[in-house]
Amino acid sequence: MRGLNRAARLAAQISLLLALIATSAYLLTSVYLGDEEQVWNQGNVNERVDNGGPVTIGDVEWKLDSLQPYTRIVDDEQEEIGGMNAPAGSILMIAKLTATPRPGLYLKDGGFSCSANLRDDRGNVWAPATSTSDWELPTSCFSDEKVKFEIDKPAQVAQIYVVPVSAVPHVIGVSIETREGFRRVLITP
Repeated sequence: MRGLNRAARLAAQISLLLALIATSAYLLTSVYLGDEEQVWNQGNVNERVDNGGPVTIGDVEWKLDSLQPYTRIVDDEQEEIGGMNAPAGSILMIAKLTATPRPGLYLKDGGFSCSANLRDDRGNVWAPATSTSDWELPTSCFSDEKVKFEIDKPAQVAQIYVVPVSAVPHVIGVSIETREGFRRVLITP
């Protein structure tokens, strides 16, 4: 009889221990995995759009038209465009995007702030290189003589990245993000 009481007490203690471990594990993982801001702050992509999109992020519809590597870029007079700071052993990746401002976006002086980061399959991320006015397309979404953004009117913009040659085969697309709703969307070609 004494052995049965001891066995029952031991079984109850083990059951209680397992319940506490399971509850702790659930609380720890649900807080971590359920925190969208923390996941976003770590730089993780939480959406993916294939075939160039389109996808609407922050009242702007984005479509990736092309993503091509270049060894150098030149202007209309075939002069190399300066300001890219491309060291030896690097390649220029150029993403051509179509941006369509949607109702609700505040267009200050006919433009808005935009940036798309280049990503590869190894977790590397590159911000656009310095903007230049010498390229055939605008390299920012601010209004200039080449383009003036208007609501519901698509316009092309280019983002230029300086990447190591070894990264080119691993490039998978560009990511566009907004802190509103903690969205970071990867657009693949």
